[in-house]
Amino acid sequence: MSAPFEMARRLSNRPLALVQSEVDLLAAALRGQTPAPFAFGGSAASDRERRYGLIDGVAIIPVKGILFQGSWSWPWATGYEWIRTGLLAAISDPEVRAIVLDIDSPGGEVAGCFDLVDTIYACRGTKPIWAILSEHAYSAAYAIASAADCIIVPRTGGTGSIGVIWMHVDWSQAMDKAGVKVTFITYGDHKAEGNPCEPLSKEARERFQADIDTMGDLFVETVARNRNLSATKVRGTQAATYLGERGVTIGLADAVMAPDAAFQALLDQLG
Repeated sequence: MSAPFEMARRLSNRPLALVQSEVDLLAAALRGQTPAPFAFGGSAASDRERRYGLIDGVAIIPVKGILFQGSWSWPWATGYEWIRTGLLAAISDPEVRAIVLDIDSPGGEVAGCFDLVDTIYACRGTKPIWAILSEHAYSAAYAIASAADCIIVPRTGGTGSIGVIWMHVDWSQAMDKAGVKVTFITYGDHKAEGNPCEPLSKEARERFQADIDTMGDLFVETVARNRNLSATKVRGTQAATYLGERGVTIGLADAVMAPDAAFQALLDQLG
């Protein structure tokens, strides 16, 4: 099974904190199409064992690509546990004076995201933690960024997409055409709800919507806490994305700077 299809299969039929354009790419991968922006490849490098780079006493933890619940990292995807392990190691490392979350991500899985966000938030006050965006921090990636002491976004970078999406994949028509019939034998009326072999029923949709609403409220409340904003203001963004200065104006970021300038600003602050 190809890497794009395997990741798409993993992320389908479950709640995601992921920007819509990447959801469309997941759907394309499930149809057997692999657009260039979704070209997965590579492997975990041995030099990533430390899980962060160290420059002038600043630990740099990459938060790149699709985010998922796991303890691995590649150029196109990063696991929440991988980030947590690096963060906690940097917090306890006497060589580390500050931590940078180097973020460029459209978001990813809801599962595991908010536990990591709470860990980062709990580490505030031990060492400076900055989220420096090399481009975007959307959805789950923004949740992570919001837990930092400071968020710096480049002019062409984006913040926001504070929302949750669930993609139900319905294979039933394709299976009918192929002459394949699936029969579910279950214990419990709701056991097979949301399966990809049947259309989504109205009742199942309502139950899944209630779950999505609960997760969305958690997202809103978490960002409101992290950024010292009202939940009403955060909810009012309605999962919109904000480019550069617009994110600063609404309170989702603190300053607009190129990544290298942001890193130098952190070094100047450290003295």
